[in-house]
Amino acid sequence: MIAMSGPDTIEHGMASEPLWNPEQVAEYLGIPVETLRSWKRTGYGPRPGKVGRHVRYDPVEVRAWFAKQLTQRTDS
Repeated sequence: MIAMSGPDTIEHGMASEPLWNPEQVAEYLGIPVETLRSWKRTGYGPRPGKVGRHVRYDPVEVRAWFAKQLTQRTDS
């Protein structure tokens, strides 16, 4: 179960980790922030959420999305 525990923190069971902003996601994926924004507009990439007017990403979901991309590339 995922629950918000603060403005930029999301809880996964017993552990919590701060949400990532677009710059952090882009750095993790090794892509420009503009590419991440383009993906968001087209519905590709890790799923973003909003905290007020700020775009944030769940790092667990970002890692899972990336792992899925790697799996799909090796299965082809």
